[in-house]
Amino acid sequence: MYVAVKGGERAIDNAHAWLAEERRGDISVPELSVDQIREQMTLAVNRVMAEGSLYDPELAALAIKQSRGDLIEAIFLIRAYRTTLPRFGGSHPVDTAAMDCDRRVSATFKDAPGGQVLGPTFDYTHRLLDFQLAADGQVGEVQKTEPNTGETPHIMGFLDREGLIQTEPEGAEAPDDLTRSPLELPASRALRLQALTRGDEGFLLSMAYSTQRGYARNHAFVAELRIGTVAVEMDIPELGFTIDIGEITLTECETVNQFMGSKTEPPQFTRGYGLVFGMTERKAISMALVDRALRWKELGEDNLGAPAQDEEFVLYHADNIQATGFLEHIKLPHYVDFQSELELVRKLRRNVQAAGQDESKGPSGGSFSGKMKEGVGS
Repeated sequence: MYVAVKGGERAIDNAHAWLAEERRGDISVPELSVDQIREQMTLAVNRVMAEGSLYDPELAALAIKQSRGDLIEAIFLIRAYRTTLPRFGGSHPVDTAAMDCDRRVSATFKDAPGGQVLGPTFDYTHRLLDFQLAADGQVGEVQKTEPNTGETPHIMGFLDREGLIQTEPEGAEAPDDLTRSPLELPASRALRLQALTRGDEGFLLSMAYSTQRGYARNHAFVAELRIGTVAVEMDIPELGFTIDIGEITLTECETVNQFMGSKTEPPQFTRGYGLVFGMTERKAISMALVDRALRWKELGEDNLGAPAQDEEFVLYHADNIQATGFLEHIKLPHYVDFQSELELVRKLRRNVQAAGQDESKGPSGGSFSGKMKEGVGS
């Protein structure tokens, strides 16, 4: 039972004021602007947009500033704001084959059609602290390559031509929208992918790592990882045709896994899939591995009892906002609950103590130890 806290309004106001002061920090240090966060902390901004289910770098940067860098709190702020926005309609599925790729790599084909584009990546850095950054040093000039603006075919398509990859069925109807209706199990693959996209990056990373260590036998290859911008198109009924309403940055990952075949299917490869807002490749790869692990039933594989194969466990525990709400509510007032528990424990202790005293007495009453002393004395 929860109880209202009376007389605490002043304390709450003071707590908010103290929070604002802590957020600002030392006033002799220039204040961090939203523009600086948006432009220089892009990976944090991308994570907040992805798990907050709202593509708006400006608002994500504002949420990071307001939350003092607590990304889960920032995601909470974005989710809450998102519920206030009107919905004008739905866009067409984005065409990632037409993506302007800033980064596009494959771990399966060295000479991939369209070329490998390393892009901005930590993969080849030495992971040594760069103290020049602390001294406000200037970054050296970089020979940047222009993004691939032409059609960049998916590598999975080349496996598909030889019949080596499982054919994915075309969606007959639009999938349910997880942001508008609660998750129900068993969930379709489309709903699972929505839940994984919004899921906590750390949780999905742990689940994906567990599959690689043997919990689900899910050793995969990254067939393709691409990061870039895609156009968002939408039908406008008043105009009678489709228009381009903007561009968004996405990370897409397709993994390829071996499949031994069944009575109806020949040996072939299967895929895992991940698609996330922004440059969030760790999340996209994790998502693809977990997606593949959850497909064991539709592929006719054995359930090894691995956590990543448990649809209910993964989908109901991936959302960090739900997890945070349930976890942090226990720090709110539970005075009535605890007092009832306290009284119960006291009563149980009294009962145990009384029972112990009864057992120490003999059958005719009196102290059993006293009877023994009388017997010895006689």
